[in-house]
Amino acid sequence: MVTAPGLIVPPQLTHTCAATSPYIALFIDPWLLPSCPGPIPLGAGEVRRLLAALGTTDSDGPGTCADLAAGYAELRTLAGRPTPLDPRVAHAIDLCTLRDPDMPIASISNKIGLSAPRLRALVRQDVGIALTRLRRWGRLRTAIADLPNSTAALAAATAGFTDQAHLTRTARDFIGRTPASFRAGTHS
Repeated sequence: MVTAPGLIVPPQLTHTCAATSPYIALFIDPWLLPSCPGPIPLGAGEVRRLLAALGTTDSDGPGTCADLAAGYAELRTLAGRPTPLDPRVAHAIDLCTLRDPDMPIASISNKIGLSAPRLRALVRQDVGIALTRLRRWGRLRTAIADLPNSTAALAAATAGFTDQAHLTRTARDFIGRTPASFRAGTHS
């Protein structure tokens, strides 16, 4: 068990959060921070700097006006810079998480000029996560961004999930929370 005022938790690390007071969770694309084998504890001063960068120092959290770019810059100061991605990997990630999440991996690999198995291996080597999982992460990110102005069912459909239940299962799998918990401000 790790106890600290703040933690940077790497992707795909099974964990639970046993916070006894309000907390802020930032979900960062896994290729934007350096990989690490376990959680990185943050001291109280580091947490204060991160909250200040986000534009909040109170218990209400950053809300919708958070300065996410400044928060990310502070995270990079705390955790370090990531290893630059192979340009082909960066292009594949862009295609499957932002531009066309429904594009088959074979089509992505053809666009990039690699075989599908080589692309999968290169992505896993550079990012440490399977390309299909990154695609699901991109869909989840899109759905969560839509939640403040939409229903969970509509956010799920817009992001490319088959239904709301698929979105809920994916959210639980990736971040340990349901879409409804973001609305309610709880962490079920």
